[in-house]
Amino acid sequence: MIVRIMGEGQVKLADSHFTELNKLDDELLGQMESGDQEGFRRTLGALLDAVRRLGEPLPDDALEPSELILPGPDASLDEVRDMLSDDGLIPG
Repeated sequence: MIVRIMGEGQVKLADSHFTELNKLDDELLGQMESGDQEGFRRTLGALLDAVRRLGEPLPDDALEPSELILPGPDASLDEVRDMLSDDGLIPG
């Protein structure tokens, strides 16, 4: 699966990593619902770090269709709320 981190680029991830990423996504969703700004910031950073750590960056000139788009590390809680569907950032 190809994942785009807004403002950074694309990463290729194996499907086997989605369990770990979904746990972080569920935690992020709960923090957004409760308005926990500090927890949101921490978990968004952890989610993005996991994608970077587990994935293989694509070259900057690669333009593959992204199956998943994640907000950049500076995204606000409100900006991410606007991006979400009912399933969170990572479709389950």
